[in-house]
Amino acid sequence: MLVAVYIVLFLAATGRSIVQIVRSFDEAPVAYALSAVAAVVYLVAGLALAAAHRSPRWRGVAWAALGFELLGVLVVGTLSGLLPGLFPHDTVWSGFGRGYLYIPLVLPLIGIAALEGGARRRGAVIA
Repeated sequence: MLVAVYIVLFLAATGRSIVQIVRSFDEAPVAYALSAVAAVVYLVAGLALAAAHRSPRWRGVAWAALGFELLGVLVVGTLSGLLPGLFPHDTVWSGFGRGYLYIPLVLPLIGIAALEGGARRRGAVIA
C-alpha cells in the first residue's frame, strides 16, 4: 500500500511539474523545478521501499530518499510560510504539502516506520 501511494504521488507530481514547466517556467523556476525533483524522489522512494526487504543497498537508497523527502518538505514548507516571495507559485512541498492533503509531510515518516519495522522483524540491530 505504501509503495502504491508513492507511485500515485510520483504521477501527480510529474503531471503537475510538466504542466508548470511547459506553461510558465519563467514565472517560478525554483518552485516548478522543486515539483519535478519531488516527483523523482517519490519514484525512487517507492521503488526502494519495494525492494528494501530484499537488499541492504535498496534499504540504504530508501533511507536516503525518505530523508531527502522529509528534509525537502520541512525546508520548503518552512520557507514557503516565512518567505512566500521565494515561492510565488506552489510546489508539491509548499505549506508542508498542503495542496496534497499534507501527505508529503506524513509519508516519509510512515516510510521510515516501515523500514524500521521491517528491520526489527528481520532481527537487525538498529543503531
